[in-house]
Amino acid sequence: MDTQRIIAFIIFSFSTLLLWESWQSYNNPQPTIEVQASKDNQQVAPANAELPQPGQILKPGTTVLSDSGQIARGARARIITDVIDAEIDGNGGDLRKVVLSRYRQNDAADQPFVLLEERPGRNYFAQMGFVGGTLPTHKTVFELVPGEYRLKDGQNELKVVLKASVNNAEVLRTYKFQRGSYVVDVETQILNRSGAVVEGFPYYQILRHGQPPEGESALMHTFTGPAFYTDIGKFQKVTFEDISKGKTDFVKESKDGWIGLVQHHFVSAWVTTDPADASQREFYTRAIGDNEYSAGMIFPAIKLNPGEEKTVSMRLYAGPQELEKIKSLALGLDLVVDYGWLTILAYPIFILLNWINKLVINWGVSIILLTVLIKLVFYPLSAAGYKSMAKMRKLAPRLQNLKERYGDDRQKLHEGMMKIYQEEKINPMGGCLPILVQIPVFIALYWVLMGAVELRQAPFALWIQDLSKPDPYYVLPVIMAITSFIQVKLSPASPDPVQQKVMMAMPVIFSVMFLFFPAGLVLYWLVNNVLSILQQWRINKIIEAGGKAANDAKH
Repeated sequence: MDTQRIIAFIIFSFSTLLLWESWQSYNNPQPTIEVQASKDNQQVAPANAELPQPGQILKPGTTVLSDSGQIARGARARIITDVIDAEIDGNGGDLRKVVLSRYRQNDAADQPFVLLEERPGRNYFAQMGFVGGTLPTHKTVFELVPGEYRLKDGQNELKVVLKASVNNAEVLRTYKFQRGSYVVDVETQILNRSGAVVEGFPYYQILRHGQPPEGESALMHTFTGPAFYTDIGKFQKVTFEDISKGKTDFVKESKDGWIGLVQHHFVSAWVTTDPADASQREFYTRAIGDNEYSAGMIFPAIKLNPGEEKTVSMRLYAGPQELEKIKSLALGLDLVVDYGWLTILAYPIFILLNWINKLVINWGVSIILLTVLIKLVFYPLSAAGYKSMAKMRKLAPRLQNLKERYGDDRQKLHEGMMKIYQEEKINPMGGCLPILVQIPVFIALYWVLMGAVELRQAPFALWIQDLSKPDPYYVLPVIMAITSFIQVKLSPASPDPVQQKVMMAMPVIFSVMFLFFPAGLVLYWLVNNVLSILQQWRINKIIEAGGKAANDAKH
């Protein structure tokens, strides 16, 4: 098998791999959506959903029962900071809406991104409470002062206080929002005013519908669902489909860890306020019905004697998967950023890309500079490959003569080609090295551009206003196709006419695939092509000049 065929095979296989992976992800069956509506057009969701019970969640096959009822709306508090617009409902004290004002919707660039929301068929809440029967749950009605709470100039913290009384136990829940932060601290203060002991198991959960994010590209499908992290099981993801089938396999008991809900570029997660907290906790997932699911964790019971007061705290992060921000919140939280199966290579590439961007303040320029750095690092290896290709190109007339001499006798043709390679000390596989070097880096960068929210809606220049989306006018893929043709022309021609046609067709096939890839990825490949052309042209000239000098010396 000669160099051209190997290169064609590598490129075609790589293209097929990426397209097949995206197609398979897109066609994974999603849980059936069943939404019922009441007369006032509110969603009918299964109320009386069985609350998480400590100890029961570790038993396999536990059935969650539910009956009909509405998700009632209570008094509302709207919280507006410099980065979020949130809503808390008095019915349950849930955080039912979080809008990220600095990010845009996938399919509506003029609209802010909605993460948590209350909408028929697309409910997504952060909930908490106590199980045990004597303290409030996420179904308890809380008192709050409704209206708008806005972070004022010079103000760094905003508090919203909710109050409930159950069995003579007074509960004050305080939400704390901070300037420039997607972290919400939740503090629950319990005062036992009864004459008996009061106890309850604190739980924190996330309720979400089972659909993928709106506006997600068919060929850029990513994981959406609950995720857990413990020191025992490390980072574990659970699909909605597995939850509905009861096929969950994750660590369900640990003295550390967090629970989150992951989607492309964003995450909501309950984490402890104290990283050193080693209290036992139980993790659970539940299919509630109507394509809604909950995932959460239960902490050990707190007991209050008559007149006693205690406080429990937890922290919710609801925002973008910005690596530097989430890494400091909890151990393993940075793993929600999905870099695919080449994380070991993709992670350092992003760190380097992020460092470059801090210097040039443009992600597109950063990608160009990263490409140059990668090219410099692998220059000796790629140079050896290009030298081999240049020598092969010089031998093209002799190889063509062999083709004409032996015709269809492929065995003799192959033996003749190998003899020439040995005489000229050429490795026919050497020309594959530049391609082989690029592919792992290319795949890793593909996942970086897919997973890094920092590049989401990041502009480059002119018409490229989002490097994580395909070029809207296909200019970069077309230019890339032209550079690919130039590369083919600089490469040694195969004596086989069929292979020559295949090599000429590959730039077209490759460029069609790139029409659907992020513009940042096309930019990387385009710059890499240009640098490769310059390197190959220079080496060809050196080899040709050396050959001419040798011929002149003979005569």
